[in-house]
Parts: sequence; structure tokens; C-alpha cells
Amino acid sequence: MSTSSSSNRPPPKAKPAVSTAPIAENRRARFDYFIEERHECGIVLEGWEVKAIRAGQVQLTDGYVLIKDGELFLIGCRINPLRTASTHVSPLADRTRKLLMKKADIRRLVGKVEQRGFTLVPLNLHYKGSYVKAEIGLAKGKAEHDKRDTEKKRDWEREKGQLMRHATKSRG
Repeated sequence: MSTSSSSNRPPPKAKPAVSTAPIAENRRARFDYFIEERHECGIVLEGWEVKAIRAGQVQLTDGYVLIKDGELFLIGCRINPLRTASTHVSPLADRTRKLLMKKADIRRLVGKVEQRGFTLVPLNLHYKGSYVKAEIGLAKGKAEHDKRDTEKKRDWEREKGQLMRHATKSRG
């Protein structure tokens, strides 16, 4: 009887699941804009910012994306520093952060923003593996009546859900 050496090996480890659950979301963007396209891009962060993001100290509500010299920059994204930040680091919560995308994709976005009146807004921050990624949207602004329509639809969906729950409770 010969024993094979493969029986002594531990079972293969399962790959860690890639989490794309949002760290922070910009819900205001969906209310104020029609989102035409979505793009994922990297974001240049400092060490203290990554720690603060993991602790949930990030806010995207007033953020927007600016194109300057063929590069993308995220402005208005607030990352509040942790109190345990190192003493030799001077954290700025509202600093401008560079976004990383392929040059061809940036050129295509530049064309749409300049010619057709689109704007770029951050939609969310999420993890992809161990990296923090930003999802940006190519968006067109909504008029005031469009916002009212969105609000009416949202209210109707809420009311419809309540009516359905009430109807199922009364049957039982």
C-alpha cells in the first residue's frame, strides 16, 4: 500500500468573496440627475483616508467630478479623519482626490461632457478586493417637474407597499 502525498495536503482555500456593497452612497445624485452611464474608477487615497473609510467616516452628498488636463478629480467628497490619526499627518477632510481611469475612457467622457451638456457625479464608493473604488455616473440634470414626478412615484410605491401589507394581514 502506497500512500499518496496528496492525501496529506489541506483542502484548497475558498477564494474570498469580492464585496461590492457600497461604503458610501450619493442618493441625492439619483434624485437630481438622470444617470445615463456608470463607470468604475480607482481613487488615490492616503493611508489615514483608507482607515477613515473603513470606519465609515465618508460623505459623498456634495461631491462632483471635474475634468482638468485630461484627468479626473473628485471634489467635495468629505472623509473625516479619525481621532487616532498619526501626529505627523495633517489630514484635510475636503481635499481634491484624483480618480484613475483609462485614457481612452476619459477622452470619451470629456467629449460627452463638453458637447452634450452632461456632468459627472460620484454615485458611490465600494470595495473591489482590497481596493476602494468610486463609481461615477454620466448624468443629465433633472428639471423641477421631473423631481416632483420622481417624488410622486416614490410615495406611491411606499403607499402601495403599505396597502399590500395591510391586505395580507387582514386575510390571515
